[in-house]
Amino acid sequence: MSSNINPYEYCKIVCNPDGSITRNLRLPTIKANHTLSCPRNSQCIRVYMPTTKLTSNDGDTRIPIIFFYPRTGWIQLNWDSIFTNLHCSKLALEVPAIVVDVEYRLAPENRIPAQYEDAMDTILWVREHALDPNGEQWIRDYGDISSCYQYGCSSGGNIAFFVALKATEMELQPLRIAGNIMNQPMFGGMQRTNSELMNPMNQVLPLCALDLVWELSLPEGEDRDHWYCNPMVEGSHTSAISKIGSCLVIGFCGGPMIDRQQDFAQMLVRHGVQIDGRFDTVGLHGIEFINPKMDALFGIIKDFILRNQP
Repeated sequence: MSSNINPYEYCKIVCNPDGSITRNLRLPTIKANHTLSCPRNSQCIRVYMPTTKLTSNDGDTRIPIIFFYPRTGWIQLNWDSIFTNLHCSKLALEVPAIVVDVEYRLAPENRIPAQYEDAMDTILWVREHALDPNGEQWIRDYGDISSCYQYGCSSGGNIAFFVALKATEMELQPLRIAGNIMNQPMFGGMQRTNSELMNPMNQVLPLCALDLVWELSLPEGEDRDHWYCNPMVEGSHTSAISKIGSCLVIGFCGGPMIDRQQDFAQMLVRHGVQIDGRFDTVGLHGIEFINPKMDALFGIIKDFILRNQP
């Protein structure tokens, strides 16, 4: 399939001789007062609290904790952008919840599964601080670790799924992952889907750029049918799928990955996962970048969390 798009120029990257890349995309960033370092992996964490006073009929002001994995396309910085800040601030207020914005390592300098490891390290960090009398105050005093949720966009949605699988093998109690929210999760495969074939030069996600991103992100020597990219492939992860808990999968029919997202949702159903699938005919991949407030999206997420409260 021919394309006049240069994927390196589109992604605004230059490959270096040592295997790293130079990133020429600079999203506007914002400083935050509550930025912490996770000693497990030296990555940063931003913790967001609702800006309104917490009240409760029974005096318990503990609220859910949401681990947020921002979209990066695996290769671009975004965790501290103004877009992510707006998204997390609005999410914390609307649910309400404590939102933990996770900085995870980027490819190709750190290929998958480094990102899954960073996400799990953050979950373990939150568990430690919730149980420590001297732990981080917002987590310790206001977080309900029996009501934790993973929420990821695009590559972050992929992370949420594979970390949910990893969590089934671990003893996290009293922390409990009550649900997994995957907004336009990023998946792929060697065989093209109809939505990919119909959108080879999609303005947001041209296929040549998607292929390049996977080439730079997957373990070296692996193709797009590796299960990190294509969870429909049978692998060591398959037996754990039925154990991952409730899932919310969101997609928009204007994106080339919509067929894969719908196939993924159907696969979860076949494995007996309780799933809420929301696929809208109006929208496109990365729509929250265009409208970061996205009231309808936050309403869907809030409803999902309320339904899955312990």
